[in-house]
Amino acid sequence: MNLEQMGWNPEWAETWDQVAATGFPGRVVRQDSIRFRVVLGEPTQSGDTDIPTTERTVTLAGRLRNEAESRGALPVVGDWVSVTGEVIDAVLPRRSSFVRKVAGETTVEQVVAANIDTVFLVVGMDGDFNPRRVERYLTATWESGASPVIVLNKSDLAGDQIEDRKAEIEAVAMGVPTVAVSALQEHGLSELADWLQPGRTVALLGSSGVGKSTMVNALAGANVQDTGAVRDSDSRGRHTTTHRELVCLPSGAVLMDTPGMRELQLWGTESGLEETFPEITALAASCRFSDCRHETEPGCSILSALEDGTLDSGRLQSWRKMQRELARLAMRQNLRAKAAEKAKWKSIRKTMKHHPKADRWRKD
Repeated sequence: MNLEQMGWNPEWAETWDQVAATGFPGRVVRQDSIRFRVVLGEPTQSGDTDIPTTERTVTLAGRLRNEAESRGALPVVGDWVSVTGEVIDAVLPRRSSFVRKVAGETTVEQVVAANIDTVFLVVGMDGDFNPRRVERYLTATWESGASPVIVLNKSDLAGDQIEDRKAEIEAVAMGVPTVAVSALQEHGLSELADWLQPGRTVALLGSSGVGKSTMVNALAGANVQDTGAVRDSDSRGRHTTTHRELVCLPSGAVLMDTPGMRELQLWGTESGLEETFPEITALAASCRFSDCRHETEPGCSILSALEDGTLDSGRLQSWRKMQRELARLAMRQNLRAKAAEKAKWKSIRKTMKHHPKADRWRKD
C-alpha cells in the first residue's frame, strides 16, 4: 500500500508544503475515542505520490487540542494529518466535510466525515423508505462540498415497486444520480463503478438498517463489517457499525462506513437548501417583494405555484422546516458568539485592572 491508494495526490502534497508540516504525512483511517489509527508515509516533496506506508496508533498533541477553536477542528476519520512520534501535531485543511449539529439544544458541530469526494446516500426500499429524509441528507451533503449519489438498497425486497420508488426519489433529488441495488444479493453494484475509482474517497451515509455495512462487505469482497437484522415492524436497524473507518476496495477507491444516524440536525448556511430545492429557490427569486416570507404576501411566486399545482406541498413543507431549523441555528450561533466576545473583554478588563502599570497610574 502507498499513500496514493489512500487518496494522496500532487494537490495534497502541495498543501503539505504550504502548511510546512514537519512530521510524517498520513491519513486517519479509524478513531477510537482519543486514539487514532493512521496510515503514514515518509516526508514528501510536491508531486511525489508513490510513498510507502505503515500504520500506527497515535494520540492528539495537547497543543493541537488546546488551540482548536471548536470541536469540529479536531481530526476525524478521513483527515490528512502530520504525525511526529506518537502524536498528531497538525491537520491539513479539509477539501470537504460532512457536518451535523449535535442533538439537543447545544450549538455544537460534529464532523462526520472529512475529505470525501462522493457521498453515497443509502436508502432502504423497505418499510423505512422516506423521501423527506433524503431531502435532509441531500442538504447536508451539498453543504459538505462532496457530490451526492443516491443508492436505493434492498431492491430484492421492493418487488414491483422498484421503478415507482426510484421515481419518487428522483422527484426530490433533482438531477442527482440514483441507482437501485441489492447489496445482499450483490445485484446492481457494478453501476457504482464510475464513482469508485482509484484514489477517490466515498462515504456511505444513511439511517440504521439501510444496509450500509452489507454494502461495504459486498464492495470489498470480504466480511470487513458486522451486519444485523432490522425490526419487522418498521424496518429500522440497530447500530451494528459503532465507529467510522476507511476501507480500501479492490477497485482502488477508499470507502468509509459510518454508524447509522437516528437523527440528522443541519449545520451550516442555506446554500445546501438552494441545491436541494432549486425550483423553490428559483420561485423565491421571482417574488414581487425581495423580503417575501412566502406566507400571505401578494405577488408571491411560491404561493402561486402551490395554488396551481406546479409546486408540491410536501416539498414546500420540508423546505420551510429546514429553513426554520437553519434560522434557529444561526440565531444560537450569534448569541453564543456574542457571549464569548463579552466573556473575552470581561477577562481583559479584569486582567488590566490588576496590571502593575494600572496600579501605578491610579496612585499617580
